Amino acid sequence: MNATKLAQPVADYIAAANAHEIDAVTACFSRTAMVHDEKRERRGITAIREWIVEVSEKYRPTVEVLGVAERDGRTVVTGRVSGDFPGSPVELRYAFTVTGGKIDRLEIE
Repeated sequence: MNATKLAQPVADYIAAANAHEIDAVTACFSRTAMVHDEKRERRGITAIREWIVEVSEKYRPTVEVLGVAERDGRTVVTGRVSGDFPGSPVELRYAFTVTGGKIDRLEIE
């Protein structure tokens, strides 16, 4: 995997999330961003921060990037996610929409 393919906000998000640095993860998102994860939508920076804290404390996840593709204006990252959850590790897809140097939308499936 060539990490240089990742847009800076995406690379920053993955590094900060893996280190469980809540403020650094939050800083990657625009104020009006949306995250869709675990069949729930979080809108706005306050809701996203709550999601990051919850996920970090509950699962302690880390992501190993396996692949990166550009599709329909989105950066799609395939990652092996390990943490404190049944079935760990699992492969998940992270679809990032980056606008103006910030993550505007993140969908995890």
